[in-house]
Amino acid sequence: MSEAIRFVLAVAAGKGGVGKSTLTLNLALALQKKGWRVGILDADLYGPSLQKMLPPDTPAQQNLVVPDRIIPALSGGIKEISFAFFSQEEEAAIVRAPIANRVIKQFLHQVDWAPLDCLLIDFPPGTGDIQLTLMQEGSLSAGVIVTTPQEVALLDVAKAIQMFDRMQIPILGVVENMSFFQDPNTKTVHYPFGKEGGRLLSKRFGIPFLGEIPIDSAISLSSDRGQSLFETFPDASSVGVFEEIACKVVEQLEAFEHLAGGYLKNFELNWQVQK
Repeated sequence: MSEAIRFVLAVAAGKGGVGKSTLTLNLALALQKKGWRVGILDADLYGPSLQKMLPPDTPAQQNLVVPDRIIPALSGGIKEISFAFFSQEEEAAIVRAPIANRVIKQFLHQVDWAPLDCLLIDFPPGTGDIQLTLMQEGSLSAGVIVTTPQEVALLDVAKAIQMFDRMQIPILGVVENMSFFQDPNTKTVHYPFGKEGGRLLSKRFGIPFLGEIPIDSAISLSSDRGQSLFETFPDASSVGVFEEIACKVVEQLEAFEHLAGGYLKNFELNWQVQK
């Protein structure tokens, strides 16, 4: 018997510091809230952060029945794997590219992910060898692109969009992070990093704009504490934003699935559970 992963979704930016991990985590939580079975693959080997943001209830471990396979960590029902599970927390990851690619392939093919509705892959920054390995080996359904509003960020993010285009992987849309700050007392909205850069990027490449994530202390506090934003700060304005983005992602993914006639065949071939 084999069971498939329904969708594999990349969260990418082409650069660091724009909030890929933040979006990956909270998109996963929003999808789980909708009843989806979710997993997260932290593919940033040199700066893994999701272990801190989503601390595991049970650690990743070797499958004792099939020794060359890995059982992923579990956190609040979300499956996750990260290089941080296999290294010292404060130790710099010094890994040559061939070894890094081998680790990525193990995370893709030797982890017992299925059954899942969606596996989210938190892409590392850049547009190099590891990113190509993820695209070639990961059977990606689609990608979501993250940016911040300023022009310097848009330059690198545009390269990531072009990379997805060259690899013929559809992009569901652009999410703009750290879009604005609303003063809680005066309700005045400030734009410290510029305005509408994500919308301009989506218009330039003809891809949907999925939403604006505000600068919200609730996001950073919940992430630093390793707690769910949705449970710790349920009234935060950012909660509704993440839920709206998740709804748009689900709508597009299910439209893809309908066009493909159910579970995509290449997923059934590449994502099997050995039983």
